[in-house]
Amino acid sequence: MLQRVTKERALQLPATEIAYPFGPEWDVFKVGGKVFMIHTELKGDLIAVIKARPGDSTALQEAFDDITPGYHMNKKHWITLNPGGSLDQEFIEDLVTESYLLVIEKSLPRAKWPVDPFTYGQEPTSDPA
Repeated sequence: MLQRVTKERALQLPATEIAYPFGPEWDVFKVGGKVFMIHTELKGDLIAVIKARPGDSTALQEAFDDITPGYHMNKKHWITLNPGGSLDQEFIEDLVTESYLLVIEKSLPRAKWPVDPFTYGQEPTSDPA
């Protein structure tokens, strides 16, 4: 369920690509050539590894048993989403979207942004004319 939800959400995000630079057991999701999510298997469990802001990473790991430090990644900037049932679908989708937007904001030059990471997904405000 976890990888199905994360993959479906990732593929809804503009300019998402999937690559296999580490072999077929590692699905690497990229935007603008930069990684924002990885799927693999760890001890028989299908996991998703995503980027997070350092403060959010720590807080999420403290709040949820199914969120642990990023597997094979910088533990300060990446977290692992583990199956277990404590994370609901909408929350998982929000975490994937946040990872995607964070990579755009921090890793891509503005000219290569497929979306504006500061406004993507927000309802447009009406102009009281």
